[in-house]
Amino acid sequence: MRRLLRAALAAGLLATAALTTLATAGPASADVEICEQYGQTTIGGRYIVMNNRWGTSAQQCIDVTGTGFSITSQQGVGNTSGAPVSYPAVYFGCHYTRCSPGTNLPIRVGDISSATSSVSYQYVSGATYNASFDIWLDPSPRTDGVNAQEIMIWFNRQGSIQPIGSVVGNATIGGRTWEVWRGSNGANAVISYVAPSPITSWSFSVLDFIRDTQNRGAITSSWYLTSIQAGFEPWVGGAGLAVTNFSAAVNGGGGNPSTPPPTTPPPTTPPPAAGGCRITYATNTWNTGYTANVTVANTGSTALNGWALGFTLPAGQTITSSWNAALTGSSGAVTARNISWNGAVPPNGSTSFGFQATHTGNSAAPTAFTLNGSACTTA
Repeated sequence: MRRLLRAALAAGLLATAALTTLATAGPASADVEICEQYGQTTIGGRYIVMNNRWGTSAQQCIDVTGTGFSITSQQGVGNTSGAPVSYPAVYFGCHYTRCSPGTNLPIRVGDISSATSSVSYQYVSGATYNASFDIWLDPSPRTDGVNAQEIMIWFNRQGSIQPIGSVVGNATIGGRTWEVWRGSNGANAVISYVAPSPITSWSFSVLDFIRDTQNRGAITSSWYLTSIQAGFEPWVGGAGLAVTNFSAAVNGGGGNPSTPPPTTPPPTTPPPAAGGCRITYATNTWNTGYTANVTVANTGSTALNGWALGFTLPAGQTITSSWNAALTGSSGAVTARNISWNGAVPPNGSTSFGFQATHTGNSAAPTAFTLNGSACTTA
């Protein structure tokens, strides 16, 4: 299997691809240490953790847990004007011929109704690294080799390192402001979103970043999302760095992939105010989880052309997947936005979406809903 080709972080430098043998461990039910250069294992019956040391001959070891991994030994020393020495990571989807169990990726961007993830990082001092959340896309549904477009979300960076390319501006995504870099490493294009200060834990919409990349003309709705990854790019040191928790879910039903990008306003620009609305919220609950079906009825006299439904989940509830809407947030304050084909709701008409969530004993419904900023009644 070909080794992973990572983005070099200085102009003109590129990690060289080569053929190698991949060591694979069995599923990690208890802590498993992996020191093999490209060793990997499955966790949670859903994700793959990979050691992925490619830029140094020095040993790197990771300790794999049921929800993530930590770097226990990192002896490589990279050039901080060039590429990192490795990318230990956990991922959902397909990467270099290996697909995580039961994944529905690759999937066309135009077919995605929601793509969400939750990740928690543990940082250390005295090392040079970035905490990178990677999203890979390609014009074809390929499950091997280098994809054409990489999205990097820099949750943290320490030391004299920077993304590939140059700064092209700022963006507000998921309620946060990001410095945006854009460039190419010679093998794939890279758009990087750099946080101004370290983020240790976040549940967010991956689709929001994909849409921003699409709006910049880098991809189209006919491209494929192939994998979602969370890990570290170390240059110097890094023992103790950890992804303590990772989850990701991608749902289809997003519309016709051959159509242009959805005209739904981005999260920072809400649709026009609603004239009247009624929400029906129905749940199917079990001991630690539930599904919710939410019906949005337009009781006003004018048609809705794009909608954003805001609500707050009671404490202890966390959304794990959704359908027929794009969700921002997975606990606490949540906003559900229409997708390409269900944004228009005529007077006396309605549309529905749903989600699955976990709870810690309280599966009660939210107490209030707002549609495009206006309060709704509940049925």
